Amino acid sequence: MRNHIGKKILNSILPVILAFFIGGIIITALGSNPFEVYGVMIRKSLLEMKGITRTLQLASPLLLTGIAISLCFKANIFNMGIEGQLVFGGFMAGIFGSYVTIPNPFLHIILCFAVGIACAMVFALIPAVLRAYYHVDEMVVTLVLNYAMAKILEYLSSSVFRDAGSGYVCTPAVQKTAKFFLLGKTKMTAFFFVAFAVFIIVSFIMTRTKLGYSIDALGKNPDFAEATGLRSRQKVMTLMMLSGAVSGIAGTGWMLAEKTFYTLDFSGSPGLGWDGMLIALLGRHSPVGIFIAAIFYSALKTGSEKIGLYTDVPNEIVSVIQGLMILFLSIPFLDERFGFFEKMKQKRGTEKEGRS
Repeated sequence: MRNHIGKKILNSILPVILAFFIGGIIITALGSNPFEVYGVMIRKSLLEMKGITRTLQLASPLLLTGIAISLCFKANIFNMGIEGQLVFGGFMAGIFGSYVTIPNPFLHIILCFAVGIACAMVFALIPAVLRAYYHVDEMVVTLVLNYAMAKILEYLSSSVFRDAGSGYVCTPAVQKTAKFFLLGKTKMTAFFFVAFAVFIIVSFIMTRTKLGYSIDALGKNPDFAEATGLRSRQKVMTLMMLSGAVSGIAGTGWMLAEKTFYTLDFSGSPGLGWDGMLIALLGRHSPVGIFIAAIFYSALKTGSEKIGLYTDVPNEIVSVIQGLMILFLSIPFLDERFGFFEKMKQKRGTEKEGRS
């Protein structure tokens, strides 16, 4: 068991080390000191008050998208529609927050979250029904729906709900009563505490409840789970809806705390939902791993904002490092069946036997 956990940890750490090593070579080729550049990233994102609070703020939606993806993946369900569910929930929460006036800030924010969660769950219901009742591949459906939703929201934000007073495509800003404001002199809002609370609740469900044990059973052997009365069809629906709800919270919080109005780059590039997939991979679908990965990935983003200001290296180097991490994460270095190092061990052992 300990050996298995150790391999999981190493399979997460090795891609990061290799990505930073190659990134260091590129930085050196650009004529800069990689240790100085990485030092700026660490100092400005984790060792200064404004930096660490900004890191926590950016980590808020990543915690949620990472756990939302992991929730389904552990049951062998591939919900690739986190991005679409997030932006739809955020968009509708933003529309509610801008068009509906509620004097009480607490009530206004709660209702915005209710709208965002409901819309994201409805959107997640489409692939859930197709998978549970018609055995349609949910990976294909959710991937296609992401792009369909992006086009729908592009149309709505550029026509029906466009802010006429703006010089670019966007919706009206949410009202002050629906906003999360910065806490004191920090770069963080109360959304981080909302996201952290939801993360803890979902992590508890995954690891300490009957539903969590059912998720593991469904992922390991769906036919056996169905035969023993776990009702895999019902579990698929439940997991997809729960995953959609968490994505809706991420999108709503991002809208009320960071963006305050919808633009075509609301979720960034490649998008918070896609970033969540990297977080889940880095964290090996473990709640603790996902938390560490979200903070680490967010620190990269915070640090990238400062690299161009304090060094001669363009901040795009962080995108290169992120891409390298994704590449190396696809290699199971220490997997017993397919791992690169394990194959090398077996090859050497075979060679030794042949010589003897």
